[in-house]
Amino acid sequence: MQVPILNGIWTDEAADFRAAYPVNMVPIPKEQGISKGYLRPADGIVSLGTGPGLDRGGTSWNGVCYRVMGTKLVSVDATGTATTIGDVGGTTPARFAQGFGRLAIASGGNLFYWDGVTLSQVADPDLGTVVDLIWVDGYYMTTDGNSLIVTELNDPTSVNPLKYGSSEVNPDPIKALLKLRNEVYALNRNTIEVFDNIGGTLFPFQRNAGALIERGVIGTHACCVYQEGIAFLGGAENEPPGVFVAGNATSIRISTREIETLLLAYSEDDLEDVLLECRNDKNNQFLYVHLPDRTLVYDAAASKATGEHVWFQLTSALEDFSQYRARNMVWAYDQWNVSDPQSTALGKLSDQVSSHWGAVVRWEFGTVIVYNSGNGAIFHQLELVALTGRVALGVTPTVRTSYSLDGRVWSTEKAKSAGVTGDSLKRLIWLGQGSMRNWRVQRFRGDSDAFLTFARLEIQVEPLGA
Repeated sequence: MQVPILNGIWTDEAADFRAAYPVNMVPIPKEQGISKGYLRPADGIVSLGTGPGLDRGGTSWNGVCYRVMGTKLVSVDATGTATTIGDVGGTTPARFAQGFGRLAIASGGNLFYWDGVTLSQVADPDLGTVVDLIWVDGYYMTTDGNSLIVTELNDPTSVNPLKYGSSEVNPDPIKALLKLRNEVYALNRNTIEVFDNIGGTLFPFQRNAGALIERGVIGTHACCVYQEGIAFLGGAENEPPGVFVAGNATSIRISTREIETLLLAYSEDDLEDVLLECRNDKNNQFLYVHLPDRTLVYDAAASKATGEHVWFQLTSALEDFSQYRARNMVWAYDQWNVSDPQSTALGKLSDQVSSHWGAVVRWEFGTVIVYNSGNGAIFHQLELVALTGRVALGVTPTVRTSYSLDGRVWSTEKAKSAGVTGDSLKRLIWLGQGSMRNWRVQRFRGDSDAFLTFARLEIQVEPLGA
């Protein structure tokens, strides 16, 4: 009897069935002859070098990776070596926009330009405080949270206060700016307004009234361009937070009941600092929601293939959950360059390991409920079909399993050796795995030393009569 492993089930004190999304394992809906999908280890983080401070944001411009680390703008090469360009101040996350011949940096409430030779600051007092910025149709557009501000076409260091625009459908503050299909999206707290360039002598953009989206973003960095829409964490007025993808005057909810239950564990102040970023890699279309103690990841490609929303979780903890220590992913030099939110370390993602910065981290996944029409059953054998023999050199890790008859209280874990390097014929089999009176769920846990891919759970049970 095959039991699905791409998602599990547990129960909580509120008498609710909860989804147990895989931890540090990525669901892949691909039929390979064993099952219709499998779980592979999430990419590990390999250390490359260090920078002058904590990373506050990154981008790729003219084939070079740039970051703001501490108060410094730096360029980072393929080996992780950071070269300081100049000081841009600030302590909060920085934002970037690429224009003709200039990389614009919003840092510490100010606007800076880097042209490859000189780093300069926009000193025009009419610019005001820079909360966010984009580049569109030759303009650098910024917001101070109240207005939309554009630089002059013929002088990007100059601002005309008569050319201020506004986002005024609701009296909610402007949180962020994004550009999609050459349209400006002003993301407010409870609404999203879309602007088109119509030219003219004053503010050159006009609101597209028919494109209004009646949901908004919770924080400046809790949004990004994702696929052909705007992904954001937020919601409408008088609505708890969720994750949505907006476009064509609508917003589609991609957060599940489980995801929104997890979000309710955080205050609005906590969620205001959340970072969203996306990564398209090997036909995976990942959206990362970086929470304080974990990262939730949505895969649009897998969701389309399965017909349901596919999520998994990332953490850098060996036990329980802690902050996922990869941020500000930048594709440059044929690799995904990342930074550590807890140190000055710079690194890259790697599918050859699943450890984080050289440290062992955990993985976990569960099963759906095994049910015998209300009757009991004896579990004679469990076999976890896996790609073995890829464990870390010199270690003999284990895979542990336990079960629950109510979704809350778990049995003592039973460990099984995952084999050693090269032991590709190793089978993960547990004998004499107890019984159930009504229903039961199974859970499997291990760490990044056990570098394994899992395709199927096969159980041999003896049903008991009514």
